[in-house]
Amino acid sequence: MTRQISMTTRKELVAALQVRYRSSGFGERIKILDEFVASTGYHRKHAIRLLRAKPSAPEATREHNRLYDEAVRQALIVLWEAADRICGKRLKALIPMLVDAMERHGHLDLDPVIRAKLFQVSAASIDRMLANARLHIDGQRKRRKGVGSAIRGSIPVRTFADWRDPPPGFFEIDMVEHCGGPKTDGDFIHTLTLTDIASGWTECVAMRLRNQMLVIEGLEKAAADLPFAMLGLDSDNDGAFMNQSVFDYCKGRGLEQTRSRAYRKNDQAWVEQKNGSVVRRLVGYGRLSGTDARNALARLYASSRLYWLTPTARYKLG
Repeated sequence: MTRQISMTTRKELVAALQVRYRSSGFGERIKILDEFVASTGYHRKHAIRLLRAKPSAPEATREHNRLYDEAVRQALIVLWEAADRICGKRLKALIPMLVDAMERHGHLDLDPVIRAKLFQVSAASIDRMLANARLHIDGQRKRRKGVGSAIRGSIPVRTFADWRDPPPGFFEIDMVEHCGGPKTDGDFIHTLTLTDIASGWTECVAMRLRNQMLVIEGLEKAAADLPFAMLGLDSDNDGAFMNQSVFDYCKGRGLEQTRSRAYRKNDQAWVEQKNGSVVRRLVGYGRLSGTDARNALARLYASSRLYWLTPTARYKLG
């Protein structure tokens, strides 16, 4: 019968027999010991030590000492919803400004302790505390749907393999931010890049900042400088392109508007290549901001635009 019961059952048996064993006479102890050894399979000497030991006091329930409690998590959820459910890394940088704005407008009233914890919480802890909240969004990590989502849903997707030798006039468009390295807060010069699929013809437009109305102005300028008609535009899912203003612009001028798949840069391989071989090679990776820098960049693009023509473009365009 040795080793026929689990470790948990053995511990329970020891606790039950200790008091009885200590209060019994010699003959009764022998019987208790024999039964205990037969049931547990313990060595006799070890069994005697267990039964002679004083009963241990029940362990006090330990409370897990969490630095960030439920109140902090609930406050994070409120901030996360207000920030359109962005990731923890971006929310971490936004928390001080968001808390200040929401408190000033009466949308948030935080205890000083919770407020201090929100300011010190790491991006990894934010993602960990918001994990359950994300899972309850229709079972997936989805943002709230708004105008931008409706616009994206109405614009068809075009992959790299879908072009199928189009005539001149169909462009992939993208933006390059001249922020001097990792993206930081601030208004920096942007380059709107347009690359024709058929010929490789590339137009670059300097913009003072990232703005949908400036995108439309840039498209107007590029269309005026082209030696052929603009027929279609293919962009990524950037909000500067996926908005009502650009959508109405394309529809009003009869332009075919398409978009790439999210997080698939290969869908825009033509313009991505020109971002490196034209924009970065000509302008570099420095930080540019302000009206003077934008005007200087515009003059640079105006004086160099015809040098970017590839032999293929010269051949196809005559």
